[in-house]
Amino acid sequence: MAKDDLTSIMTEYPYMPLRDVVFHTLRRAIMQGDLKPGERLMEIKLANRLGVSRTPIREATRMLELEGLVTMVPRKGAQVAEITEKDLKDVLEVRIGLEELAVKFVCQRIDDRQLRELQEASRKFAEAVQSEDLTKLAEADVNFHDLIYKATGNERLVQLLNNIREQMYRYRVEYLKDEEVRSSLVEEHNRLWKALKERDAEQAARITQEHIERQQAYIMENIMMLRSN
Repeated sequence: MAKDDLTSIMTEYPYMPLRDVVFHTLRRAIMQGDLKPGERLMEIKLANRLGVSRTPIREATRMLELEGLVTMVPRKGAQVAEITEKDLKDVLEVRIGLEELAVKFVCQRIDDRQLRELQEASRKFAEAVQSEDLTKLAEADVNFHDLIYKATGNERLVQLLNNIREQMYRYRVEYLKDEEVRSSLVEEHNRLWKALKERDAEQAARITQEHIERQQAYIMENIMMLRSN
């Protein structure tokens, strides 16, 4: 992470306040693993790296704390939050319940235009797999699931799923780093699209549950490996 990353965000969002630009820069660095779990966020060091004052760093850190990406440790200050088994289980349990409900609604309500958009999103995800760009890949995965959420026609459910999605982004990036996982996800997306097209709510819910449980098992295994090292 460097000043170029800050410039990239500023180019992408030219009218965004500096505090928010710093927030998105640090958030992206955490999500992509440039800032590691447990790593201390030193205001002076970060300010120098990004070419800003300490004030927007401090404000962005508070925003990251609210998202659960940063924790404040007594006498040490801010550090990147660890990925814990409990956090992962809690988030994924809620996600399974909400996404199973979502696909049942989608089977009842999705129209032909939305089905075409979802198929296109699945195709773009497969293209992103070939690019091996983790950020592009994660965004393509998010877009695929976003289209499913929107097809529920339930704004409250979409809000809940979006909140979970933000918390899941970090885990999603870890999961997508594995080449075998990326290939299997292409097939899972295609199977889910087919189930939704056929209005098979039971099959769609089963694919969704298996998809999330595989993700949980993979990340849990990685957490255990990190602890043993």
